[in-house]
Amino acid sequence: MKKQIIMLPGDGVGKEIMEGARAVLNAVAGEHHHEFIFHEHAIGGSAIDRYGTPLPEETVKACSSADSVLLGAVGGPKWDHVEASKRPERGLLGIRKSLGLFANLRPVTGFSSLVHSSPLKTEIVDGCDILIVRELTGGLYFGKPSERREGGRTVIDTLKYTREEMERIVDKGFESAKMRRGKLTSVDKANVLESSRMWREVVDEKARDHPEVEVEHLLVDAAAMKLIINPRQFDVIVTENLFGDILSDEASVLTGSLGMLPSASIRTDGIGLYEPVHGSAPDIAGQDIANPLGMILSAAMMLRHSFGMEDEADEIERAVSDTLEGGYHTADLDIEGGRIVGTREMVEKVIENLSTKSISNAICSSYM
Repeated sequence: MKKQIIMLPGDGVGKEIMEGARAVLNAVAGEHHHEFIFHEHAIGGSAIDRYGTPLPEETVKACSSADSVLLGAVGGPKWDHVEASKRPERGLLGIRKSLGLFANLRPVTGFSSLVHSSPLKTEIVDGCDILIVRELTGGLYFGKPSERREGGRTVIDTLKYTREEMERIVDKGFESAKMRRGKLTSVDKANVLESSRMWREVVDEKARDHPEVEVEHLLVDAAAMKLIINPRQFDVIVTENLFGDILSDEASVLTGSLGMLPSASIRTDGIGLYEPVHGSAPDIAGQDIANPLGMILSAAMMLRHSFGMEDEADEIERAVSDTLEGGYHTADLDIEGGRIVGTREMVEKVIENLSTKSISNAICSSYM
């Protein structure tokens, strides 16, 4: 199978972790006789420096014609004083909107070798396996007007959704629940917001078409509390943009490290943008100490959700788990009795743990 993949390294550690993901994908391609063709383009702060905009038109065009997109990270203190409309993060919001990527999938899965690193007690988080399905292109982040008035003394933001926007993300939530353990938690603020009351109506209507899925409604404040008290009660959480942003960041610390968590932003035809949830970490860029695993696991999500390569995705995820079980970890992680390795060596260990050793060794050699 031949696929065109756009790489958007972005800023900070983005380039280092992106190279690691490319090496792992090349190993998988060699093993399974695929052909992955990579093209690199600018986004975020690096694009501001080169083109004066966080999202060049050339990047948008390239992503629009690709089979999928991998993104490293954007932003950093260097661009903190740039005009708000041209901040690096606007590049990320813009590419999601341009590609119509309405659904963000963020899995939160604990690795047994790292569960002791969680800020919560082991017995609370051990076995935690959650998928958060967040609406990504509507709500407060995109509603108009969003402005200051009366000489800056008044501010207005607009929360706007159409019924169709709600229906398609709720459909994705039910679809995801059916592929997992069959439980869907819908999160809203229906006791206060009219948009949430409409959201709850949509969920109840869709539930009649999916009797095999157990459905519960939670107010967002209750959901935030229960994520800490008993995260294992959740399977799939579906919610709107702002709530999803907050809850997914809260859930990301359950497993002990942001560096381990991937995410996918997709649309109905399978085209997606895949990125780790951590930031650009400019303070450690270029030092060979960044954790590449969130990026590598994001590449695995790409294989599964955009390319339908379930076996290949499983192989990468097992290789990551085996590497951690072998005691290898980057400095941001803590494995008792383990060995700290750099970014490049971590990638090499993952490749070594892929199923075909001869191909893995060949790719490792080229990566070195």
